[in-house]
Amino acid sequence: MAPEIRIHSRLTIPESELHFRASRSGGPGGQHVNTSSTKVELSWDVAGSPSLSEPQRARVLKRLANRIDGNGVLHLTEGGSRSQHRNRETVTERFVLLVRNAVRRQKRRIPTKPTKASKERRLESKKQQSRKKKLRKPPEPD
Repeated sequence: MAPEIRIHSRLTIPESELHFRASRSGGPGGQHVNTSSTKVELSWDVAGSPSLSEPQRARVLKRLANRIDGNGVLHLTEGGSRSQHRNRETVTERFVLLVRNAVRRQKRRIPTKPTKASKERRLESKKQQSRKKKLRKPPEPD
């Protein structure tokens, strides 16, 4: 059985669905940077993933649209560490958090009415503002 990445209690994604690619990373590191491929790019085919139900797929495609290309593939990159292994772990952690937040159903907001006290505070502050502006005006001639 292939290792799986646990998103939440009812959703796991087989690691075989994720594709990792290493490339040279920019930034500090001296000569080490020029010779080692430490930047890790993760790609996951959201549109073709058998792990997601249709409602989950729709939520992921909508909420992560800025990270998904025209073919329905999610792309994430990480190159912050000098270690390819650490970058792979970090990008996988980010992937789990992103997908977990994307598949979660958002609670519907129940609109509430302002309380009596909040209405009174609002009216009182408007009266104070009116008095303040009235005092700034020059006195009216008789």
